[in-house]
Amino acid sequence: MKKVTKIAQNTAEITERPKLRVAAYCRVSTDSDEQRVSLETQIKHYESYIGANPEWEFAGLYYDEGITGTKKEKRPELLRMIADCEQKKIDFIVTKSISRFARNTTDCLELVRKLIRLGTFIYFEKENINTGSMDSELMLSILSGLAESESVSIAQNNKWAIQKRFQNGTYKIGSSPYGYDAVDGELIVNQAQAEIVRFISAAILSGKGTCSIASELNRSGLTGKHGGRWKSSTIRGMIRNEKYTGDAIFQKTYTDEHFNRHHNNGEKDQYLIKEHHEPIISREDFEAAQIAIEQRGKEKNVEKRSKKYQNRYPFSGNIICGQCGGTFKRRIHSSGKKYIAWCCSTHIANIEKCAMKYILDSDLEYAFIAMMNKLIFGHKLVLKPLLASLRGMNNRDSRTSIKELEKKLNENADQRKVLVGLMTKGYLDPAVYNKSNNELLQEAERLQRQKESFVRFLSSDSRYLNEVSELLHFTSKAAMLTSFDGELYSRFVERIRVISRTEIGFELRCGLTLKERMVN
Repeated sequence: MKKVTKIAQNTAEITERPKLRVAAYCRVSTDSDEQRVSLETQIKHYESYIGANPEWEFAGLYYDEGITGTKKEKRPELLRMIADCEQKKIDFIVTKSISRFARNTTDCLELVRKLIRLGTFIYFEKENINTGSMDSELMLSILSGLAESESVSIAQNNKWAIQKRFQNGTYKIGSSPYGYDAVDGELIVNQAQAEIVRFISAAILSGKGTCSIASELNRSGLTGKHGGRWKSSTIRGMIRNEKYTGDAIFQKTYTDEHFNRHHNNGEKDQYLIKEHHEPIISREDFEAAQIAIEQRGKEKNVEKRSKKYQNRYPFSGNIICGQCGGTFKRRIHSSGKKYIAWCCSTHIANIEKCAMKYILDSDLEYAFIAMMNKLIFGHKLVLKPLLASLRGMNNRDSRTSIKELEKKLNENADQRKVLVGLMTKGYLDPAVYNKSNNELLQEAERLQRQKESFVRFLSSDSRYLNEVSELLHFTSKAAMLTSFDGELYSRFVERIRVISRTEIGFELRCGLTLKERMVN
């Protein structure tokens, strides 16, 4: 007879499970009194809601007030909450609805996927969706798409109403320029600030540059509209602002269908109202200041809003900070010996927001020379195989693959329709239906991703092929570089990404990114 040994039950006290760290996120889209009451109500609700669950531990309340939900970049509290999730401070998030969390489908799915990878899940109260128990993103995608459509509809209605007020002259200005205060939609002269506006206008007419005017104002201890330092760009903007003459032009900017704001350079109608409010400077002085600004531009051989003005130097506008994503600006340092350097604009404005220090202009030039010389020396090992690879990717094959994927997607949709029919007639158990339907949805998502990758390849293939071919042609014929060539840099480099003060990455127009160590 076989011997059976009994394993006794473990009667030891089971270790208490740690509580789930739960945070809440709230948002109201305007800063009106009614919306502030709504926000206070949401805050009280979540404090009691989270506190009432004995298995939950309150991990914080994050709320954005008076900020649009169409762009996640414009909501600091949401970004702070995600940063806390990355630091493993939050296990679970509760929010009112998808529309409160994001009104942009792409942002919503991107944030949800990111949080899931971090091990943090979200519960949307209104839709009763818990991302921790979801078998598919289909429902979330549909609902967030509806939220985005709602946001677009509201935006269109608001735009229509605003344009009507532009047309009949009843639009009330909410934000006033320096020199004015907005009172009940009217611009009222702020006498103290108006004196500074007149000083700036007189300084421009006397021949001073915008940089020297900004420096003089900063040295005097005066601050700008929101308490910040004066910049040359601020001075230029004030000189060109017609509101100081008492006139008002409306719709200088507009928002596109992706909620991105642009300067209106004729794409949309503009509306001019003369003698809209009390002027600070005369029209004659305003027009003379425009002439003075244009004359200084001609002396420097630059034109207003021209590409040459925006990019007077090879590196202008295309050096990106690897820490904060800000753009580097050209500066002249004069501590002892003068030298040119490039500094992160975020670091210049607030050193606490970005710790990236300046990089010498000469170091960037040496790094470019070194990178190009490596390509010239090793073009057969780097560029020739890349070109052959791109040529080997046949566009006809890609189109055939897209058609095959579309066929499979249609078959997948037909199979889901059959499942719905069987479920409706009672031939299929709900659990079996859910399992089979989820598998088909996951397969459809995978097929769709494959299709999108082929489409992206077809759209970019010819451009990259031409760029690689041109770079190979140059490097196979060129001699080693001994000095920096700005035209050559602009021809082959898309941008520079500064990883640190000792390492940068050249993002080439052909799609390659080549890292280079800086010379110290």
